[in-house]
Amino acid sequence: MEGVLVSAQQAGSPITVTVVSDEHGRFRFPDGRLVPGDYALRVRAVGYELDGPRSVEVGPAPTEVAIKLRRTSDLAAQLTNTEWFMSMPGTAEQKRPLIECMSCHTFERIVRSTYTAEALFPVLKRMAQYANNTTQARIQPRLAERDVHDELVRKLASYLATINLSGAASSAPPSQQSWPYELQTLPRPKGRATRVVITEYALPRATIAPHDVRTDAQGNVWYSDFVENFLGELDPKTGAIREYPIPVRKPNAPTGTLDLEPDADDNLWLALMFQTGLAKFDMKTKTFQVFPVPADLDSDAMQQSMVMPRADAADGKVWTNDVAKQQIMRLDIATGQYELMNPFKLMRNGHQHGPYGMAADARNDLYFMDFGDENVVRVDAKTGESTIYPTPTPKSRPRRTMLDAQGRLWFAEFAANKLAMFDTKAESFKEWDVPTPYTYPYDAFMDKNGDLWSGGMASDRVLRFDPRTGHSVEYLLPKATNIRRVFVDDTTDPPTFWAGNNHDAEIIKLEPLD
Repeated sequence: MEGVLVSAQQAGSPITVTVVSDEHGRFRFPDGRLVPGDYALRVRAVGYELDGPRSVEVGPAPTEVAIKLRRTSDLAAQLTNTEWFMSMPGTAEQKRPLIECMSCHTFERIVRSTYTAEALFPVLKRMAQYANNTTQARIQPRLAERDVHDELVRKLASYLATINLSGAASSAPPSQQSWPYELQTLPRPKGRATRVVITEYALPRATIAPHDVRTDAQGNVWYSDFVENFLGELDPKTGAIREYPIPVRKPNAPTGTLDLEPDADDNLWLALMFQTGLAKFDMKTKTFQVFPVPADLDSDAMQQSMVMPRADAADGKVWTNDVAKQQIMRLDIATGQYELMNPFKLMRNGHQHGPYGMAADARNDLYFMDFGDENVVRVDAKTGESTIYPTPTPKSRPRRTMLDAQGRLWFAEFAANKLAMFDTKAESFKEWDVPTPYTYPYDAFMDKNGDLWSGGMASDRVLRFDPRTGHSVEYLLPKATNIRRVFVDDTTDPPTFWAGNNHDAEIIKLEPLD
């Protein structure tokens, strides 16, 4: 069988290494990846589960093992969110609200529920009051209650009751549960998608939610924790973790950070989300400097999700956002003062906006994604004036971005299921459909070879796309993986892909073999 993921984890180690079987059903762990010892085995092949063996002793000489699979008794437990999207009946309008659900949990929790529309209504209203810094391991209520439109909630509840088990016997065991529709699956990897080595680094607590991940010049891996106030550092050679506590300014507010960006001196900056303000981490002293939001702006709804310090050397300013007001802010590092700016002040009312993924050029002009709508926005650092560029696809909800050396913004159009590029010099767009439907890419990263990398919260796949030829490869990951920010290390050959598994407390390293 081609495209079976085989994972090996040494007893007592936080590191799991995975390879993929080729067209002959053979798999091989590269030399040096597995030191002698006892290893637990697991597999991923939709429709199948491991029949044996479940462990193997690896010695100094090459060790051969023949793995046998059997048909699974519970296919639903293996489906990705993308495959549930494919399987569930309904219109695009009915399914669209579900793209928000993936931020906190998988669709399996929804489809296995037995709640009627009436019972689902208060559940959905309650969940709307959870902070987006929420995972199943740690639920965090918001301080400021959000407005919820009952009509829309009832509409969603009615739809969910048609795709769950509310019409089935709730006492049936999982293997005998059935849905009023056929479960559809994506094919296993084949060809180039099998030429990969994937390493998982387990983090020490289930509550850790790695959001943004990036490497430093020494090869260490840094990550922001979405639900706890820590900056994390991973030694990929040993799997050892070191955590740096971020001061908690608002004890009753949700904790955790999102965006993690370096400044001109390679110090790391974090947006403090509901704790509000920004934090600078000095890479030499390993200490934080916090820049709080002034009291007159610091309401219970205040939230900073983004930070952009890359060109702070140009004018001593760092960009961030005010999520509640749908505006941007600019910090003067020397004075600690914030300037609030509304880039949408001249646009017609009635549209929701959401300044999100940010990039800055050498002059510290800001480019950001309007995740609430469909725009790429440029803000002039000297004048503060904004220029708004609507994406070719309406309601695309562009999300995270990067600016390359040629002045091109590469970004993900989350709701449109596309990757895109905005040429800041020509002021023109290009868009590409993601090859697998219902992928909903979160981020995009252009590597040194011209390949565009992406991932998201739905498909458990990492996309490697060549925009020059339109060719792509999708690497399946060993387990359910909720990807947010993606990062590519260009110092290796081929480049190495990094991401966090936001819902399973682990860091993912993906090394293509070609």
